[in-house]
Amino acid sequence: MIKKLMSNLHAPKWVVFSIDVLIICVSILAGYMLRFNFSFGESIHQNLFYAFALIVPIRIISFVISKTYAGLVRYTSTNDAIRICVTIIIGSVVAACFNFLFVETNLTTKYIPLSVLLIDCVLAVAFMSISRFVVKALYFDYRSHQSSCKNVVIYGANEFALTTKRTLDRDAGTNYHVVAFLDQSHNSVGKSIDGIKVFPLDKLEDLIYTQGVTMLILSEQLPNTKQKQSIIDICLSKNVKVLSTPKVSNWINGELSFKQIRQIKIEDLLERDPIKLDEMEIRKDLVNKTILVTGAAGSIGSEIVRQVAKFNPKTIVIFDQAESPLYDLELELQEKLNFFNFEIVIGSVTDRTRLTAVFEKFHPSVIYHAAAYKHVPMMENNPSQAIQNNVFGTKLLADFAVKYKVNKFVMISTDKAVNPTNVMGCSKRICEIYTQSLNSCFPTKFITTRFGNVLGSNGSVIPRFKAQIEKGGPVTVTDPKITRFFMTIPEACQLVLQAGTLGNGGEIFVFDMGKSVKIIDLAKKMIKLSGLTLGKDIQISFTGLRPGEKLYEEVLNDKETTLPTSHSQIMVAKVREYDFAQVSEQINQLIGLVKCGDNFKIVGMMKRIVPEFKSENSVYEVLDNNREQDCNTAEISQNNKELPKNQNHKTNQVFLNNSTVVSIGKKFSLMR
Repeated sequence: MIKKLMSNLHAPKWVVFSIDVLIICVSILAGYMLRFNFSFGESIHQNLFYAFALIVPIRIISFVISKTYAGLVRYTSTNDAIRICVTIIIGSVVAACFNFLFVETNLTTKYIPLSVLLIDCVLAVAFMSISRFVVKALYFDYRSHQSSCKNVVIYGANEFALTTKRTLDRDAGTNYHVVAFLDQSHNSVGKSIDGIKVFPLDKLEDLIYTQGVTMLILSEQLPNTKQKQSIIDICLSKNVKVLSTPKVSNWINGELSFKQIRQIKIEDLLERDPIKLDEMEIRKDLVNKTILVTGAAGSIGSEIVRQVAKFNPKTIVIFDQAESPLYDLELELQEKLNFFNFEIVIGSVTDRTRLTAVFEKFHPSVIYHAAAYKHVPMMENNPSQAIQNNVFGTKLLADFAVKYKVNKFVMISTDKAVNPTNVMGCSKRICEIYTQSLNSCFPTKFITTRFGNVLGSNGSVIPRFKAQIEKGGPVTVTDPKITRFFMTIPEACQLVLQAGTLGNGGEIFVFDMGKSVKIIDLAKKMIKLSGLTLGKDIQISFTGLRPGEKLYEEVLNDKETTLPTSHSQIMVAKVREYDFAQVSEQINQLIGLVKCGDNFKIVGMMKRIVPEFKSENSVYEVLDNNREQDCNTAEISQNNKELPKNQNHKTNQVFLNNSTVVSIGKKFSLMR
């Protein structure tokens, strides 16, 4: 019977109205009983009938006017209780007035004591309100135990966890039932919060099994990163959805809303413990200084701008050629960060005239150079533009830094510059070599920072996976063995600022990227976080390595070693020193080849400057084969004393003019 009543849509209005009338009759009777200590004489009986005849019609009329019976009882709110209270009070006042009027005009000799009216008023409000909240509680208790209800575990045993539970409880549409709290503190384990027991963290799997838990919510006070990742991994392996609450500062009017409890993101799985910065040293470098940030519209450049803005610089010169992203950044700085000491400059680092105007006007003290083409397959097919933008742009900017006596020049490099296998990585390695060679000849401190992929950056694999999952797949992975290092954008930029304070010039700073991540594992976790089942709802397909792409990224060259710095997450690489005159001559030759548009000549020259550059999955592999064959031929010629030198020359010429090179070169020799 109860099950039928609870599962019914709602009680008819006449039923609610009838119950309300019954309640007011009970409240009148209880008012007399309490007033006269449960002692009834004949006169009291007559007054009681008079009270029913006067009060009940007034209550009925007031209920009809205010429609107290019209709402759904199961969704009774404080507003409904207030309406009931106001209606009852007004009815009692009206009854008191009529009671006084009837007695004064001798229409009746009966009289309802004011104390009875007062008691009746209080009891009617209480009975009607309580009855509604009892029905509501019974309804939601019933609903919470139905199969459609989601059993929830909350991590935490503090005020944030309690707030999270009460947010679920008061949100009538959520249909969630908190079955347990989890906590690491021995002081909390075994106790109860709001009637719910606190369990130790190692009981999570048992709770998932015994309580049928389908969701875990991480309250605002989170465990350390390793614990957090462990919790999430357990939940994902058991198909338990993981959500988290926002920071208290983001709560709406100081209250947590259920809509603010968001699903965990893949970035949360890859994050590490917060970085501890030496903010005093960074402030010394940046406060009241003019800072130039190139590539400032990009993901890295824009975050550097945000980070620098915290240290009260005199001016930030925001330099990029992307108009719309610059406008978005301008609005963000003004409206969100309340920062106005900046200048937006649209231009390219390859434009000598524009750079001249910038340096003449602003005379920057520190440069953060983030402008570069970074897309590996794109640059593999367009090496001339990789040289034009990355190498020539960096050389031009660095030369201006020397000319205008810039104090520090911090270049943003990449782990793809280590033992490069693609044009993009090699172009960045050439930039490293040039800025290092400048450092030995000029007072400007040239510092290089080298790190891997950043989460959420333009061209990152994560936005691509998200888009593919939203479309229903398939999720494309190049190779099941491929791995990458990942770092969040704010984390990378914080380390860039810190490295800038540590450098004395000429260093290549390497960031602690943590453990490399298998891309296929990343894809699987993102699929699980989306609530989909791999192989059933969505598929993963393998497309093969792209041009210039390698399976494993490195942070250091084989011949390089690292030394620790004062910051635990930053190391300095010991690298060979280059002669500025020789490097400058080679790079000028390389830049000169851009005009001819012969991709094979350009890449060949890049391999001369960076001997460790060996192409992978690329048409330029043939150049490496020729180089090896040339070395073998030279060795044979040296051992064979009878072989004339001119014949050795012809042999080399045969390899360099190999028909295979020519045929492949036709396709890729045009300037892209």
